Order: sequence, then C-alpha cells, then structure tokens
Amino acid sequence: MELLVLIRISIYYLLNVLQTLILVRVILSWFPMRENRLINLLYIVTEPILEPIRRLLHNYMRQSAIMIDLSPIIAFLLIRLVQSLVI
Repeated sequence: MELLVLIRISIYYLLNVLQTLILVRVILSWFPMRENRLINLLYIVTEPILEPIRRLLHNYMRQSAIMIDLSPIIAFLLIRLVQSLVI
C-alpha cells in the first residue's frame, strides 16, 4: 500500500515539474533568444505534450484566425485533471 502511495505522489510531483517547464517555455517564448542546450532540452521535454494538443486545435479550429497558441493552457488543464485523478 505504501508503494502505491509513493508512486501516486511521485506522479503528482512529476506533473508539477512538467507544468513548471511548460510555464518556463511560455515565458521564454516572449523573448528573442539564441538556441542553447537548455532551451533545446526544454523543447525536447515539453513538445511531446504540446504538439499533439496544438495539432488537434489546428484541425478543430481550421477556419478560425486565432494567432495565439492555446496548447499550454489546455496542457495545464489536462495535467490538473490527471493530478486530481492521481491524488
């Protein structure tokens, strides 16, 4: 039983780290920066979550002229949903 609790808590905190990384990526996107290893790592970690959401939004809102990337917001909501199911 304790192992299950430990796994659930670990997943919860890993999802918190993922949220933080997505937030850092969003903030860094506001500033012009040269690519470096840290930014590349940030993209490698966050893109597998954001890209499918972005593609789904693009397919769903094809006719819309929205120029804002809403995938981080949806990713935050989905992560919170998973966290509420885990804990």
